[in-house]
Amino acid sequence: QVQLVESGGGLVQAGGSLRLSCAASGVIFSRVSQMDWYRQAPGKQRDFVARLARNIGTYYANSVKGRFTLSTDNANNTLYLQMNELKPEDTGTYLCKMDQLGTTYWGQGTQVTVRS
Repeated sequence: QVQLVESGGGLVQAGGSLRLSCAASGVIFSRVSQMDWYRQAPGKQRDFVARLARNIGTYYANSVKGRFTLSTDNANNTLYLQMNELKPEDTGTYLCKMDQLGTTYWGQGTQVTVRS
Protein backbone atom coordinates (compact mmCIF):
# COMPACT_ATOMS: atom_id res chain seq x y z
CA GLN A 1 0.00 0.00 0.00
CA VAL A 2 1.40 3.34 -1.06
CA GLN A 3 1.54 6.10 1.52
CA LEU A 4 2.91 9.63 1.27
CA VAL A 5 3.39 11.54 4.51
CA GLU A 6 4.26 15.22 4.48
CA SER A 7 5.86 17.02 7.40
CA GLY A 8 7.82 20.15 8.18
CA GLY A 9 5.09 22.74 7.93
CA GLY A 10 4.50 25.40 10.54
CA LEU A 11 4.15 29.07 11.31
CA VAL A 12 6.94 31.35 10.15
CA GLN A 13 7.54 35.07 9.72
CA ALA A 14 7.84 36.52 6.25
CA GLY A 15 11.40 36.14 5.04
CA GLY A 16 11.89 32.92 6.97
CA SER A 17 12.51 29.38 5.78
CA LEU A 18 11.00 25.94 6.12
CA ARG A 19 11.91 22.54 4.74
CA LEU A 20 9.07 20.23 3.89
CA SER A 21 9.46 16.47 3.66
CA CYS A 22 7.40 13.87 1.87
CA ALA A 23 8.20 10.36 3.03
CA ALA A 24 7.05 7.67 0.62
CA SER A 25 6.37 4.06 1.50
CA GLY A 26 5.07 1.27 -0.67
CA VAL A 27 6.70 2.71 -3.77
CA ILE A 28 9.85 1.83 -5.58
CA PHE A 29 11.43 5.23 -5.48
CA SER A 30 13.56 4.66 -8.56
CA ARG A 31 10.38 3.90 -10.56
CA VAL A 32 8.58 7.07 -9.57
CA SER A 33 8.57 9.03 -12.80
CA GLN A 34 7.38 12.33 -11.41
CA MET A 35 7.25 13.92 -7.95
CA ASP A 36 5.39 17.15 -7.38
CA TRP A 37 4.54 19.61 -4.67
CA TYR A 38 1.24 21.44 -4.81
CA ARG A 39 -0.33 23.90 -2.42
CA GLN A 40 -3.86 24.91 -1.63
CA ALA A 41 -4.99 28.01 0.20
CA PRO A 42 -8.40 28.02 1.92
CA GLY A 43 -11.17 28.49 -0.61
CA LYS A 44 -8.78 28.36 -3.55
CA GLN A 45 -7.80 25.79 -6.12
CA ARG A 46 -4.80 23.54 -5.75
CA ASP A 47 -1.79 25.13 -7.42
CA PHE A 48 1.37 23.58 -8.81
CA VAL A 49 4.55 24.51 -6.93
CA ALA A 50 7.40 22.31 -8.11
CA ARG A 51 8.14 19.13 -10.03
CA LEU A 52 10.97 16.66 -10.29
CA ALA A 53 10.60 14.68 -13.50
CA ARG A 54 13.01 11.80 -13.44
CA ASN A 55 15.61 11.94 -16.22
CA ILE A 56 14.20 15.28 -17.34
CA GLY A 57 14.70 17.85 -14.64
CA THR A 58 13.07 20.12 -12.14
CA TYR A 59 10.43 22.76 -12.71
CA TYR A 60 9.10 25.49 -10.49
CA ALA A 61 6.11 27.78 -10.56
CA ASN A 62 7.15 31.32 -11.43
CA SER A 63 5.96 32.48 -8.04
CA VAL A 64 8.52 30.33 -6.21
CA LYS A 65 11.39 30.21 -8.68
CA GLY A 66 14.65 31.20 -7.04
CA ARG A 67 13.23 30.74 -3.55
CA PHE A 68 12.20 27.06 -3.41
CA THR A 69 14.40 24.04 -4.15
CA LEU A 70 13.53 20.38 -4.62
CA SER A 71 15.77 17.54 -3.54
CA THR A 72 15.52 13.84 -2.80
CA ASP A 73 16.99 11.31 -0.42
CA ASN A 74 16.69 8.14 -2.48
CA ALA A 75 17.99 5.93 0.31
CA ASN A 76 15.10 7.01 2.52
CA ASN A 77 12.43 7.47 -0.17
CA THR A 78 11.96 11.12 0.76
CA LEU A 79 11.25 14.19 -1.31
CA TYR A 80 12.11 17.59 0.14
CA LEU A 81 11.06 21.15 -0.60
CA GLN A 82 13.38 23.81 0.80
CA MET A 83 11.47 27.08 1.01
CA ASN A 84 13.37 30.32 1.57
CA GLU A 85 12.33 33.96 1.63
CA LEU A 86 8.80 32.94 2.47
CA LYS A 87 5.98 35.37 1.75
CA PRO A 88 2.44 35.55 3.16
CA GLU A 89 1.12 34.42 -0.22
CA ASP A 90 2.99 31.14 0.25
CA THR A 91 0.50 30.23 2.97
CA GLY A 92 -1.46 27.05 2.35
CA THR A 93 -1.56 23.31 2.70
CA TYR A 94 1.34 21.74 0.87
CA LEU A 95 0.78 18.33 -0.66
CA CYS A 96 3.13 15.98 -2.43
CA LYS A 97 2.15 13.85 -5.39
CA MET A 98 3.97 10.95 -6.98
CA ASP A 99 3.32 9.08 -10.18
CA GLN A 100 4.45 5.50 -10.49
CA LEU A 101 3.63 3.22 -13.39
CA GLY A 102 0.60 5.23 -14.40
CA THR A 103 -0.88 5.62 -10.94
CA THR A 104 -0.99 8.90 -9.04
CA TYR A 105 -0.66 9.10 -5.26
CA TRP A 106 -1.30 12.10 -2.97
CA GLY A 107 -0.35 12.79 0.59
CA GLN A 108 -2.60 14.46 3.15
CA GLY A 109 -0.62 17.68 3.28
CA THR A 110 1.21 19.85 5.78
CA GLN A 111 0.14 23.37 6.70
CA VAL A 112 2.40 26.34 6.07
CA THR A 113 1.45 29.73 7.46
CA VAL A 114 3.55 32.80 6.75
CA ARG A 115 2.90 35.90 8.86
CA SER A 116 3.67 39.34 7.53
